[in-house]
Amino acid sequence: MLMKDVPTDLYVGGTWGSASDGGRFDVLDPATGDVVASVADGTVADAARAVDAASAAGKAWAATAPRERAETLRRAFGLMVERRDELANLISLENGKALSDARGEVAYAAEFFRWYAEEAVRAQGSVATAPSGTNKIMVLRQPVGVCVLVTPWNFPAAMATRKIGPALAAGCTVVLKPASDTPLTALAVAAILEQAGVPAGVVNVLPARRSGAVVSAMLHDPRVRKVSFTGSTEVGRVLLREAADRVVNASMELGGNAPFLVFADADLDAAVEGAMVAKMRNAGEACTAANRFYVEAPVAEEFGRRLAERMAALVVGPGTAPDTQVGPLVNEAAVAKVDELVTGVVAAGARVLTGGKRPDRPGFYYEPTVVCDVPSNAAILDEEIFGPVAPIVSFTSQDEAIAAANATEYGLVCYVYTTDLARGLRVAEALEYGMVGLNRGLVSDPAAPFGGVKQSGLGREGGHEGLLDYLEDKYIAVDW
Repeated sequence: MLMKDVPTDLYVGGTWGSASDGGRFDVLDPATGDVVASVADGTVADAARAVDAASAAGKAWAATAPRERAETLRRAFGLMVERRDELANLISLENGKALSDARGEVAYAAEFFRWYAEEAVRAQGSVATAPSGTNKIMVLRQPVGVCVLVTPWNFPAAMATRKIGPALAAGCTVVLKPASDTPLTALAVAAILEQAGVPAGVVNVLPARRSGAVVSAMLHDPRVRKVSFTGSTEVGRVLLREAADRVVNASMELGGNAPFLVFADADLDAAVEGAMVAKMRNAGEACTAANRFYVEAPVAEEFGRRLAERMAALVVGPGTAPDTQVGPLVNEAAVAKVDELVTGVVAAGARVLTGGKRPDRPGFYYEPTVVCDVPSNAAILDEEIFGPVAPIVSFTSQDEAIAAANATEYGLVCYVYTTDLARGLRVAEALEYGMVGLNRGLVSDPAAPFGGVKQSGLGREGGHEGLLDYLEDKYIAVDW
């Protein structure tokens, strides 16, 4: 898939075309700031057209045999695997992440099509006898209907397939609004779905800079029955208010502030290896990224030294370069935020073990950074860093570590390292998070329910639970 082959228009009703007003916007390469493509800029009128197309295709797609829907998704999986190198290059180009991370994302993204190809035939209902014995309780599962899917820039392929896969498996039709920083990958996925045989109107892709107006218009269309959003908690709150106007079914995968707990009895080699995965996947630009490192006092100094040594050895460069391990951040605002957080915590008394500044080069880069002796009230512990920075705080007791980990409005994922399995499970149970990595730095799996508690979201993606989010239960009382 060469750049000249990547679609740059809207995909509505099975056709590629311009925005209704002819508007376009530029997509930049974060490694250089250069323009790599110009993409159609969808309007409110285009949003209405996309909902028209999804609504018109809805009944036929819902009535399509589950096995046929499954085979379509399976073909899409095969095409993504076949084009993994081209897709990885495209992701690196518009997102900035290292090619190794981009290849990992493509493999992960494709798996959602394979998993939901398998789940499409498993939307079972149930039949039971009412306790009174007067009738049968029959429960059918039916597709929700037209879904609006809003995806972020940090995983432009995986966040699209994680929503499209279960929606199509359930028999829903969709309008995807990708992040305006990374629309090219979503359009490439649409082209793959088209080639896989997805009927016209079942999947529509609407890049737009006017995100608020475009999404709001769709959420106020009576034909739209679901919104699934991945992004910041701030934007999630806005969309939930919008969805409330028409009581639209909402799934939200929002912000995180993941703690990484290391107890003194942990295997430090394993903990450092897990920290590198949990922190540096996509240069820290992930909702699952370890954001705060709480390390028991006897091993805090040694853990910090080892982690800094590993971070300092990482190769920083353009994501598309084959030897790069850490690419640029997505844009200038992202770098400025990270730099402000690090400057603030150093001013508060933290000690830099490695990194701590922007390198002197073009592009949106920040050095892999480890800071220790971080005060417990530092701002960097309250905000999602979304960059390659690891702040370390020491603790002296299990209760102190759990309290610190839970002291946040977020509850997406937490990581725990200890060789005492009983303690690990006790701590995991006490943590107020939707997911826990116990002696693992990676939790994401298409076969597992992904999601958070508190202000990190509503609902689950992945696993069988992800399919259920796109189905409604219909109860039929019948006496035969």
